[in-house]
Amino acid sequence: MIVKLHTQRLQTLEEVRAFLAGTLTLDFQVPARRDAYGWIEDSLRRLRYRQLGKADKGLVRDYLAKVSGFSRAQLTRLIAQYRKTGYVRDRRARPPTNAFRRRYLAEDVALLAELDTLHGTLCGPTTRKLCERAFHVFGDPRFERLAHISNGGLYNLRHSAGYQRQRTHFDKTRPTPVSIGERRKPFPDNRPGFLRVDSVHQGDFDGIKGVYHINAVDEVTQMQVIVCVERISEAFLLPTLEQLLECFPFVILGFHADNGSEYINHRVAKLLRKLHIELTKSRARHSNDNALVESKNGSVVRKHLGYAHIPQRFAARVNAFTIGVLSPYLNYHRPCLFAEELIEANGKRRKRYPYANLMTPYEKLKSLPEAARYLKPGITFEQLDDIALQHSDNDAARLLNEARAALFRAINKSHKPAA
Repeated sequence: MIVKLHTQRLQTLEEVRAFLAGTLTLDFQVPARRDAYGWIEDSLRRLRYRQLGKADKGLVRDYLAKVSGFSRAQLTRLIAQYRKTGYVRDRRARPPTNAFRRRYLAEDVALLAELDTLHGTLCGPTTRKLCERAFHVFGDPRFERLAHISNGGLYNLRHSAGYQRQRTHFDKTRPTPVSIGERRKPFPDNRPGFLRVDSVHQGDFDGIKGVYHINAVDEVTQMQVIVCVERISEAFLLPTLEQLLECFPFVILGFHADNGSEYINHRVAKLLRKLHIELTKSRARHSNDNALVESKNGSVVRKHLGYAHIPQRFAARVNAFTIGVLSPYLNYHRPCLFAEELIEANGKRRKRYPYANLMTPYEKLKSLPEAARYLKPGITFEQLDDIALQHSDNDAARLLNEARAALFRAINKSHKPAA
């Protein structure tokens, strides 16, 4: 404990030497640290420390150490400060003299929290791409600093106290294991138009089935269309499948599904054959062949539509939302990671996802060689560009959230009992 002396009588080195020898008695009281620093400064000045010889300076050091309780290293720093400035001050009471300048400010943290709220907290590279697009493509000056952020800097901001105060966190999507036995894997050869298709059931309620979502993802561009049907039957499924195929801007060449009877039946096969679309189904013990659409079920369908029961009578309204709002947002405003396959020296194939390959599905479509020849007759990239640039990424996400909130208000209102 730091001790302060009533040292008014210690004016000379002889008195200090007598005190250290134990022949002089003094009174003590407990001070604050600032008072201790002030007493050390006063003692050095009173005893004229700067003018003393080496032996006498050692005597003063021993005196200060015995009275204050500070270590020799502490006293060395304090005496050095006194010799340089003439004062002894507690430097911990103020910010560092050469503090690092903050690269990202509080408004950047708030902007990142707003962007994550709009888009549903996507992975780091995807969020970086959205920041880049907001600044470079849509000219939003608020994203000037975030447009150049690194993955590490992004996650540091997400872990900061300012970010945590502004975000409400939800549990991550819980994937449902699906037993898939695939039989034939399509080979698109870098051509768009080969769809991976799967069904997602929207919960039961007291034994009553909810709606079904049909999720279709193009293997090359990751363009995605989601439709909703009241029941999995020919009367509902066939018209909806035709609507789904019509939503893609390019010609559909392949249709790959698991072994579910909703797709592997004569009616669907006839429809696809009529449209000159190749139908393939899953192979046994190759569960990763349909992994693309399975992953989209969790990261898109469940993320935006959840797990709760949606009554079948809302199928038309949900379908209007998924086709009119959700699918355009996914295709024109939500960046996706695209794999780059490398063959190692031992012959193994390894996939990597470089940041340079992070782009929206529509950007991926445009980047393909001779991309215009894959478009359906009557569709041009000028028309698609108008759709892509009609809203910024953040505005599209805001419209999506508003439309989804209105949809679920109507659904939840129907569950409330009459007063």
